[in-house]
Amino acid sequence: MADNRGRDEQAFRQAAIYGLSVIAVAAVVCVLATVWAANRDACAAADTRLCDDAAKTAVLFGPAVILLAGGIGAFVHTFQRFRAGRSWRAWQGAGWFLFVLMTAYLAIGASS
Repeated sequence: MADNRGRDEQAFRQAAIYGLSVIAVAAVVCVLATVWAANRDACAAADTRLCDDAAKTAVLFGPAVILLAGGIGAFVHTFQRFRAGRSWRAWQGAGWFLFVLMTAYLAIGASS
């Protein structure tokens, strides 16, 4: 039986592509939420793009929910690979990276 605890380039590649895809979707959601918030009638007369609580909430929580769902998905995949006896560490790393990124995004967004 081969030792699957160490290097599995295919699992790492899949986990990296998954993580980058989740980040790309979160970035698209952030751009769409910002464009939506800036073009609302309620914000037409305001000097800022995020003029009310609805706009701030959409821009703050839209990408955060995507990152949260992506992190949970990576951890589910981690558990499935662990149970099957396959290499799982790259997927756990992707899950933690997405969770840390979500936390940083929420911390920076909530402070502004």
